[in-house]
Amino acid sequence: MDKEVLKKAKEIIDYTNNTICNHCLGRKFSNEIEGLTNKERGELIRKELSIENPNEKCYICNNLFDKINNELYERINQKINFINLEFDNFLVGSKVPKEILKKDEIFDKKFDLNTENIKKEINRTIGLELEKRLGKIVEFKDNEIVIELNFNNEEPTVYIQINPIFIEGTYNKYKRGIPQTKWPCRECHGKGCKYCNYTGKMYSESVEEIMSDIVLKKTKGRFCKFHGAGREDIDVLMLGDGRPFVLEVVEPKIRKLNLSELEKEVNEYANGKTKYNHLKYCKRNRKGEIKVSSPDAYKIYEAIVKCENEVNKKDLEILQNLDLIKQRTPNRVSHRRADKIREKRVLGLNCEIINPKEFKMTIKTEGGLYIKELISSDEGRTNPSVTGLLNNQCICSQLDVVEVSKK
Repeated sequence: MDKEVLKKAKEIIDYTNNTICNHCLGRKFSNEIEGLTNKERGELIRKELSIENPNEKCYICNNLFDKINNELYERINQKINFINLEFDNFLVGSKVPKEILKKDEIFDKKFDLNTENIKKEINRTIGLELEKRLGKIVEFKDNEIVIELNFNNEEPTVYIQINPIFIEGTYNKYKRGIPQTKWPCRECHGKGCKYCNYTGKMYSESVEEIMSDIVLKKTKGRFCKFHGAGREDIDVLMLGDGRPFVLEVVEPKIRKLNLSELEKEVNEYANGKTKYNHLKYCKRNRKGEIKVSSPDAYKIYEAIVKCENEVNKKDLEILQNLDLIKQRTPNRVSHRRADKIREKRVLGLNCEIINPKEFKMTIKTEGGLYIKELISSDEGRTNPSVTGLLNNQCICSQLDVVEVSKK
């Protein structure tokens, strides 16, 4: 063994009056001695120096590694079995007393050492043993559960963090009056009161809840979060191939689902009110991606427009001038949206007369343009507008989304 390593190791052992455990001693030379565990490095150093193992508590870790024993592994296993978890990989995390971490840091500075944090050794030691005992693998990036151990108490406590699963797809809505997500009661904010018939919500069902009802039964999860690529109003249908979404299942005890069978079961349960398509697993970052509109994102709508005065086909030709729209936050959403002017473009438009005071408008726009206000002008907050160009007060009596671009 290198003489300089042994010299520094002797200094460390003398400084601690031989009260440094083999784990902590070996960790200080993990960069110089390869192919061994930190404990084995410490044992080898002592053998080379002919110094016996310490009988007192470790100067740095206070013999914390003695708590990593068969009893701890049994408790971890019991916790997993009690929850009845299904998983293929895991990660170990730990909480260590601050005084130990501080002492370890000061020690490294004193002896000019650049070694790993004591928590890394703890996590690695436990992880390697659990791989053998559980028959699962440690995964650092996309782990399914995290086994968290708290060493701040005399007896380490065990907590299992169950990471979510994410299911991506598109949805259709074929019945008006159904919101995209659960809508808490405006009076009691979800607690339950006379106004909401003690349900805690404004509407009995939503696109989110219809799917979640089945998914939670299958996964034994805690609850679901619905992330949509925008949302349509409650009175608007979602047609075509549907709107992209990601369903986040929080704390699922069962992770492996046959998504083809799930899709079929959810759609049968929906009974024609909603429909869920192309279900597949996705990563966590996908829920953020579908919420952010790309520069070429678009939506296509069909609107039934009612006019105060009669219009003809020639009158409607002026609507082809709709291009760049400056739209101040509509009155109807001003309580939950920042008051600012947004600029969106109309990408295409076609009109069809239904009767002298009514026409159907098919319009393609950039995502984020409020169609109802594009038609009504919203007291001049949207400019230009259908009402403004026709010089004829118009309202949207019916609106459907027929296509949402896939990003």
